[in-house]
Amino acid sequence: MESQRSFLLIGLAMVGFLLWQQWQLDYGPKPVAPEVTSEQSNTELDMPSAEDVPVVSIDGQTLVPKSTQGGKIISVITDTLILSIDTKGGDVVAANLAKFPVEQNSTESYSILRPSGDALHIAQSGLIGPDGTDSKGRPTYTTTQDSYTLEGDTLTVPLELITPQGIQVTKNFVFTRGSHKIDVIYNVKNNTSNPKSVIPFGQLKQSMLGESGSMFMPVYRGGAYSTEEDKYEKFAFDDMTDNNLRETTKAGWAAMIEHYFVSAWVPPQDQTNKLFSVIKQNTNAVIGFTGETVVIQPGETADITNILYLGPKDQDTLAGIARGLDLTVDYGFLFMISQPLFSFLQFIQSLVGNWGFSIILITIVVKGAMYPLTKKQYESMAKMRALKPKMDALKERYGDDKQKMQKAMMEMYKKDKVNPMGGCFPLLLQMPIFLALYWVLLESVELRHADFIFWITDLSAKDPFFVLPILTGASMYLLQKLQPMTMTDPMQQKIMQFMPVAMSLFFFIFPAGLVLYWLISNIITLIQAKIIYASMEKRGLKTK
Repeated sequence: MESQRSFLLIGLAMVGFLLWQQWQLDYGPKPVAPEVTSEQSNTELDMPSAEDVPVVSIDGQTLVPKSTQGGKIISVITDTLILSIDTKGGDVVAANLAKFPVEQNSTESYSILRPSGDALHIAQSGLIGPDGTDSKGRPTYTTTQDSYTLEGDTLTVPLELITPQGIQVTKNFVFTRGSHKIDVIYNVKNNTSNPKSVIPFGQLKQSMLGESGSMFMPVYRGGAYSTEEDKYEKFAFDDMTDNNLRETTKAGWAAMIEHYFVSAWVPPQDQTNKLFSVIKQNTNAVIGFTGETVVIQPGETADITNILYLGPKDQDTLAGIARGLDLTVDYGFLFMISQPLFSFLQFIQSLVGNWGFSIILITIVVKGAMYPLTKKQYESMAKMRALKPKMDALKERYGDDKQKMQKAMMEMYKKDKVNPMGGCFPLLLQMPIFLALYWVLLESVELRHADFIFWITDLSAKDPFFVLPILTGASMYLLQKLQPMTMTDPMQQKIMQFMPVAMSLFFFIFPAGLVLYWLISNIITLIQAKIIYASMEKRGLKTK
């Protein structure tokens, strides 16, 4: 029957499509943000206007913020982050990841927040509510310095404000050495004779006009959030355009995700928060949260703390910040397989100290564990190959009468006790594991710019001399020779014969880490097939 070959064709086509799709996400051109300087104006930087602040309704009264004059840009440098903060609103309008170059050996660091244009992506926060500083318009804070540099283990950047009503607010950005987590702490002192109520908010604003992927399928770049019921939910720009996010939940968080990196606001996890989204000017998407109302009695002080994370998708770090935040490392529907595979890959790398050798070793282990399935697959293929002369005889006898040909083939399978699906079923069982490992190699930031050996200096980039793609194509050709060509349609036969060539062309542009994984898998499969066939021949069974 042709079912087996059809399944193989579908499987190869599916994997090829997924590889191409993800390559576009990983290695397509990334926009580079212009450097922010203190001399640039708010208009030039497309700074947030008053309308960016969440509109709230208290006791039936809708509070709409008013516009205010702009502030200035202050710079903050730590061992992990290079930030620009606008004193108007105290928003983070640009952020570079100091330890993550745009390209390997580049002196330019990756921009996760960008201040303007199609690459716009900023992190905003403030206090709204009846007495919130941002309800009356974006406030302009004052600072004693224009730049701050981390010298010890922590750095606090204070922004000061005294409202006309007599409320003293200090907005502190607290940085920790070796961390991409920023504690944003409001110290609010009520110097009036009446209680004052404020509501904290944090939101991420990003242009929807930036790089979005290939012509085959748009690469996901957009929002994500978590609730008490759902640990992780994507909320794409199209979703935001169709319906605004409105979720009330204990804990939770809101984020913008991209390949390898994530920006996220994490409110207090012991409180009830409201998650929201909105589209601004038809081009900018906003996702964020508002927290619980905080009442400050006369003469008293309240501290309000939220977390802003700007950094790599490090699963261990993200899991320690909030429930479900580590799921922004998006392994898709196979995450329950991918996560333990990644942990195992990490363990191997901790022993050998090289991600390339780790890929080789985990492929050997996975292929070894699946050897029983491979054995069944190739034993079934060998039986099918042994029927090739009978298949040819049937084709000659019945010619183009496909109905009689099909009936005769079924009788032949039954007589010789051969299951035509016997080689396909084990392959289908193995496919989820291989795809899960594939997602691990694509999604894990640890492999970004990782060195291997010789000319492979970056496992996340293509092989510069195309040695691995050529070897992989050759291994696919040899594997195909081991499989029975039971198809009667000449066109299908030509398609299958062309498959190694087509896949090899894709391998020329795939990252070296993925091609290495595929090559080692093919080599192991070839060795296992030879062992299986040798064992069958010793038992007097035909394999050719």
